Amino acid sequence: MSETVKLHYDVDGDNFTAAGEASSEVKRALKQMGFPSELVRRVTIAMYEGEINMVIHGGGGEADVEISSEEIRIVLTDHGPGIPNVELAMQEGYSTAPDNVRSLGFGAGMGLPNMKRYTDSIAIDTELGVGTTVTMTIKVGG
Repeated sequence: MSETVKLHYDVDGDNFTAAGEASSEVKRALKQMGFPSELVRRVTIAMYEGEINMVIHGGGGEADVEISSEEIRIVLTDHGPGIPNVELAMQEGYSTAPDNVRSLGFGAGMGLPNMKRYTDSIAIDTELGVGTTVTMTIKVGG
């Protein structure tokens, strides 16, 4: 692949029915492009976790994915409340999800830890009252 493929998705806030559609479409695209199944799995899990976080906490947002022969870069941007304590939010099991979200089976506190686990790098830029941008990179063949 000589060029970078750019994909853009709008993620609807508070819509658990549509949650995961963007990551499913990226999974389909990566498979069609012939990427290895383990790489596709890592990208899909990381993006899905981020997408769910945007629905639960950020009121939705935007997902931008850049696919090249060297790496897959996922940028998730929301205009939610921001993350008050990123270090705490990165701990497995820590969750600020409300009870109604937990009753749906979400909010176990594994979103950010899984995003970190399945990517080669993750950067979280957050500002209280403004929103959060999460940038994840998965190296191809890495």
